Amino acid sequence: MAIATLGAVVLDCPDPLALAGFYAGLLGGKVTVMEDNDDRWVDLTGGFGTPLAFQAAPGFVPPRWPSADGSQQSHLDLKVPDLDAAEREALALGATVLDAADRERTFRVYADPAGHPFCLCAC
Repeated sequence: MAIATLGAVVLDCPDPLALAGFYAGLLGGKVTVMEDNDDRWVDLTGGFGTPLAFQAAPGFVPPRWPSADGSQQSHLDLKVPDLDAAEREALALGATVLDAADRERTFRVYADPAGHPFCLCAC
């Protein structure tokens, strides 16, 4: 029997409001700044599944992809109906390409403006 449910996926970052805006551009949803926290915690909620939250992290160092030892940290898989169209929109919002050279694959890897890896997936 489960003892918990998943409340949110939280991404540490230097600017929670800006990163929430980036993901709102990709996923839709509502950006909510939590009161009395000086923009240190921002929620993104909507009809896209598990809520995302963004937390200020002083001294934040973005993940390295791929890592020096080949291991991965966590990343988000975002399902899209058209990889080319989604790529154009993600790049316009501020994403950077990490691995999208193989145009025959069903996924492409990007980094959000704070450096977290995510995949656009046609699956």
